[in-house]
Amino acid sequence: MSEVNAGKVVVNRSMSLDGFIAGPGHAMDWILEHMRDNPFPEVMDATGAMLVGRGTHEVAKRMRAEDTEYDGGPVFVLTHRPPDEPEPGITFLTCDLAEAVATAGAAAGGKNLEILGADLATQCLQRGLVDEVLVYVLPVLFGDGVRFSTSGLGKVDLEPLSNTQSGPITMLRFRVRK
Repeated sequence: MSEVNAGKVVVNRSMSLDGFIAGPGHAMDWILEHMRDNPFPEVMDATGAMLVGRGTHEVAKRMRAEDTEYDGGPVFVLTHRPPDEPEPGITFLTCDLAEAVATAGAAAGGKNLEILGADLATQCLQRGLVDEVLVYVLPVLFGDGVRFSTSGLGKVDLEPLSNTQSGPITMLRFRVRK
């Protein structure tokens, strides 16, 4: 299931050095401060679609600025409660997880499907739906916030593929061992 039209299913995150993907109060503006210049354009070029958890979508919607719009393909939000009013450019899915990954992966058109959101990523990792984990380690410490994964993930063996530095940001790429 994880190979979707030759693209990969990739958990993609920016993370503080102490392991938080969002700061206190779900703050994520610190990510934009570091990633504004897109130091790794090859990742966006390889992305065909995104599957996002509802909580992450809501935070991103609140902080979205004109210069940070995503233009790398369709965005799907997996939720139990779709909004009453549609949102332009967003497809809300209420199906099970494997079907959501398959639907969004098919829309990626042979490119990678990026998974965003701690809970969604944890569920995908638990079910063996992820091929790679990509982490941007940013030079900041929080001490509190939203962790890389939710509790109960369990052990996931990873094989290091690469690490790349661009300015103050280190990108780590791992293959999920299955």
